[in-house]
Amino acid sequence: MLLWRAHGLGNDYLVLESGEKLAPALVRALCDRHRGIGSDGVLEPVAAAEGAEYGLRIHNPDGSEAEKSGNGLRIYAHWLVQERAAPAEFSVWTLGGVVRCVVRGTNVDVNMGRARVWGPEVLAGNVCWRVDLGNPHAVCFAEPIDWRQQGAAIEAAVSGRTNVQFVSVAGGAARALIWERGAGETQASGSSACAVAAVCVTRGLLSSPVTVTMAGGDLIVAVGDTLVLSGPVAPVGRFSVDDDWLRAHAGP
Repeated sequence: MLLWRAHGLGNDYLVLESGEKLAPALVRALCDRHRGIGSDGVLEPVAAAEGAEYGLRIHNPDGSEAEKSGNGLRIYAHWLVQERAAPAEFSVWTLGGVVRCVVRGTNVDVNMGRARVWGPEVLAGNVCWRVDLGNPHAVCFAEPIDWRQQGAAIEAAVSGRTNVQFVSVAGGAARALIWERGAGETQASGSSACAVAAVCVTRGLLSSPVTVTMAGGDLIVAVGDTLVLSGPVAPVGRFSVDDDWLRAHAGP
């Protein structure tokens, strides 16, 4: 099995280049940062659909699947250009819909589509704005001391679970703490940045483009009829998985 690794502001993904079918147990083992390679998810190239030029399935560290991932898509797009000689602009099918990607060197833009914003709602005792980007989000304008515990509680409070962001606005930018569905705390998240930007613009707190500052750094989101996410991708390297390790972990 060959895997290619990169990160977007510390939010890291493995791209499956060749090897075993990605059963949930194998995904969990690969993402284990102590006994595996370690990752916030695994990206599996698949056949394109719905008129797109490429296809992608996104596996969370707990073995579940995500409909979309802004940073995952940016990493996949960079890999397609750098490792598979794709053109600089193309479309990618995901479970959450088709997105358009533009690769400019190490910077990658992804059009994440339309955002549906509603709320506020109370989830697990927290006031949140809900966002549908093809994947679900709950944006909370608070930073509780126990935000990780609150993130997990809000994630579980929504049927099918949700991504969670704790946000403060100051100095013309949004600061966000990220709790991702199926992954937990992450240093950055592209779709989360989009959800934060969409709510901030909808509420009149910020104007487009929105800078979203996370633990790993800044992403820029242009908010209009659709959301365009921009930021860097940093390749790490290629990993060949040991055959004995693979046989021990390639379960259901």
